[in-house]
Amino acid sequence: MTRTRQSTTSRPSTPGPLSTVIHAPTDPTPGSVLGATPYTTEYAEAYEATGGYAAAVTPDELLHHLDACGLRGRGGAGFPAAVKLRTVREHGRRDRGNGTRGEHAAAGAGAPVVVANGEEGEPGSVKDRWLLRARPHLVLDGLVHAAAVTGADHGYVYVSDPEAAHHVRRALAERVPPLPVEVVETAAAYVAGEETAVVRRIDGGPALPTAKPPRPFERGVRGAPTLVANVETLARIALVATRPDLRETIARSTLVTLSGGSVAPVLTEVPYGVPLRTLAAAHGTPAPAGALMGGLFGGLVDARALDLPLEPGALADAGTALGCGAIRFLAADVCPVGAAAEAAGHLAAESARQCGVCVSGSAAISDALDRLASGSAEPDTAERLHRWARGLPGRGACGLLDAAAGLAGSLLRVFPEQVRAHLDGPPCRVCRADASGRDPHRLTRLTRLSVPVPAVSAPAPTGSAPIASAPTPSAPAASAPTGSAPTTSAPTSPAPTTPAEPMAAVLEGTS
Repeated sequence: MTRTRQSTTSRPSTPGPLSTVIHAPTDPTPGSVLGATPYTTEYAEAYEATGGYAAAVTPDELLHHLDACGLRGRGGAGFPAAVKLRTVREHGRRDRGNGTRGEHAAAGAGAPVVVANGEEGEPGSVKDRWLLRARPHLVLDGLVHAAAVTGADHGYVYVSDPEAAHHVRRALAERVPPLPVEVVETAAAYVAGEETAVVRRIDGGPALPTAKPPRPFERGVRGAPTLVANVETLARIALVATRPDLRETIARSTLVTLSGGSVAPVLTEVPYGVPLRTLAAAHGTPAPAGALMGGLFGGLVDARALDLPLEPGALADAGTALGCGAIRFLAADVCPVGAAAEAAGHLAAESARQCGVCVSGSAAISDALDRLASGSAEPDTAERLHRWARGLPGRGACGLLDAAAGLAGSLLRVFPEQVRAHLDGPPCRVCRADASGRDPHRLTRLTRLSVPVPAVSAPAPTGSAPIASAPTPSAPAASAPTGSAPTTSAPTSPAPTTPAEPMAAVLEGTS
């Protein structure tokens, strides 16, 4: 059973100056989220031919495997997937034991609800929209497994991308899931993917965060315990259910979106342990001054941090975060002060305007960084930024203010000389040349920070010749780093902890 609800607004088309390239294996390893044909929508027949929708384990066994491999959410926070699933299940059992029911008994309220969250609010990230366009059945399979584990009787796919919504509806019509699944569209916004905003929108309200507690796992859609899971997380849950023998490989690989400079953005899947410097070379920015990590949430890191492995714990220990897997490298001709001003301006413009401290705090940080980049900062600007970086985190209803404060703090911490130079003298050459880009209007900032989603086409008819990979764009990102490991098969043993190379084949994308 499939029902659809949609809003009257949708994400504006804001393509970047270059197409997005996918680094993917020509002969993919088992357990890969990218799959065999990442440039083509996967229909149900092709998905089932690879073992999809045919679990090798029971729901309890799946939960055990997720516990054992330590799969973490890919939406940004990195919370253990098994813990989240188990918590929703326990709250559902408790509510049923107490006779608790939601507002609409006929809809089965009271039993848990599962939500595939595909609203990709972080600029610079494209993985979730690509997944829903290219591999909707993989995501829906994961949603069905999550429902089986939690005892949910209703599911939702939550999106702001009309193209992704179209592919999900087509997939639902092609293979009807064992529980009702609705597609709910929303307007794109930085805060629209926050889990309480997701619940609020599905319940018919605006996609804006609410105060916590309660959290969705306690009381979410229709008052029922609700699992809000990122679509990549669900995709990996489906892969573990199909190939539990590859659970370590599946859990310790992740999609990343690499961008920055004048080369094409890259979407690729890499194992944990790859040095950031290797990813910079694969992207086509071999000697960056640093990077903006985790979309906007991980703040700035300098060139020394590029020797860090792409691993959530190691990044957290270094004061940054993997977040949604979006990494914007700062090319040698990019000023980190200007980059911070641009990112903070986007956050200030995206404030939900519900919390006074967020409205004033994000605006103040943006204004201070703009003044710093333009050479008009006051002598106490750095001191005020230090104070806000320490005092503002945790004071808003969502993570936007935390991201703005963390951004300011990371700039002061890792680029103190550049900050001092902007305070003591005129703006640097880069910031002077880039002054027009620091436009206060949201659309300008979003256009500069966003990455176009790789184009996904319809598959060839069954029985036709294999689809060849798309032509390599004439950009440095199209070439894989020298010495890439072969990608003909995946190990069945736990993934290695030594650094590995990203996969290597290419796809042009412009949508």
